[in-house]
Amino acid sequence: MPRYFFHLRHRPGPAGLAVDEEGDELADVNAAREHALYVARDTIARTRTDTVRDWMVCSFEITDEAGQPVLTVPFSDTVTDRDDDED
Repeated sequence: MPRYFFHLRHRPGPAGLAVDEEGDELADVNAAREHALYVARDTIARTRTDTVRDWMVCSFEITDEAGQPVLTVPFSDTVTDRDDDED
């Protein structure tokens, strides 16, 4: 199973990236996106820090085992648009 790394971007520049050194084994890119959204929701709900003032501007920069970018998942994707829910 492929391993994906979920680096947390919390501000611009090299100092604004918390590197995931362990990663997680997941079936595919879709599973990686769902995992990122789950972790983002949990982080928003449970984590209080002076470093991050607005979780909605954060994102996961997901890479594969070779360090190649695979996907970026903004924390703002955890919030659904109310108009979409009504359709």
